[in-house]
Amino acid sequence: MKFEELLQLSFLGNAVTTWVYAAAAFVLTAVGVRVFLRVIAKRLARLAEHTETRFDDAAVELLRQTRWWVLAVFGLYAAARFLELPERPEHWIRIAAIAALLIQAGFWASGLVVSAVEYSRRQRMANTPAAATGLYAIGIVGRIVVWSVILLLILDNLGIDITALVASLGVGGVAVALAVQNILGDLFASFSIIFDKPFVVGDFLIIGEHMGSVEHVGLKTTRLRSLTGEQLVFSNSDLLSSRIRNFGRMKERRVAFEIGVTYETSRDKLKKIPQMLRSAIEAQSKTRFDRAHFKAFGDFSLLFETVYFVAVPDYNIYMDIQQDVNLAIHEQFENAGVEFAFPSQTLYLRQQHADA
Repeated sequence: MKFEELLQLSFLGNAVTTWVYAAAAFVLTAVGVRVFLRVIAKRLARLAEHTETRFDDAAVELLRQTRWWVLAVFGLYAAARFLELPERPEHWIRIAAIAALLIQAGFWASGLVVSAVEYSRRQRMANTPAAATGLYAIGIVGRIVVWSVILLLILDNLGIDITALVASLGVGGVAVALAVQNILGDLFASFSIIFDKPFVVGDFLIIGEHMGSVEHVGLKTTRLRSLTGEQLVFSNSDLLSSRIRNFGRMKERRVAFEIGVTYETSRDKLKKIPQMLRSAIEAQSKTRFDRAHFKAFGDFSLLFETVYFVAVPDYNIYMDIQQDVNLAIHEQFENAGVEFAFPSQTLYLRQQHADA
């Protein structure tokens, strides 16, 4: 059989030449596009290694998310454009191509969600280690939303009425939300803690009568380690509805204390005491003197109030400084002959003589 006669043959209602064109379209789409995308991804990956921007890395990830079987389906669809096919097979090829396109869009959208979550996790990890857990949950929720939308679009493309399905999902979602409202409340509270950052891991908190350092921020609970060693567990929603004192955000510590001296102290010595208190504080590093005053006449002592600031929030450093201040005050009072007061009472006796 001559080549010209071979080209005139037909198979399933299409000439051999038409089948050749269809096969070429399939190979170019299924194989050629895949090879092209892999080459572009490799070159873009090498370029991304020398840049600090995140966009080129995301583009590489999206190119790698392209599935080979999706390209195969598109190759089949491209081949069908050259062929005369019965209405039913052509219809299902078109449906398969649209479904493959939607699924590939789902892979791309899911990849974008994962990439964004991973980038945010790395950015926040240094300051908020608990963000890893919360952002992981956000990634899961985001992917569930993406694939739910893709599934509904595919069902709609198949000719299925999704209105009743969406309505039933809405009613079911309300029922589920009511059943697990406490869990959802804690979940959204954890997101609020992660993004609003009222506290981070390592901060020292006082919540009512409880206090401790933050160890872990989870999806439902936040855990603190108390000063006495036990672990305190709070639900996230209850924690955010409480009044929290966060000592981890303290930039400097204000210190106020009183000292009492005896009533027998002379006026000249009383006038010198504020300067003694000031010099005792200013002699210490990391302190800022505020004031020292003769405050009041107490029940058994003359009261002086002193206020100063420690430039670092660390409690141990504050106690070291306060100890040095107390020793310096004691030394200066001893040298000046000023006596500290202590609770005392003076009893006056008067002797009366009986009339003879």
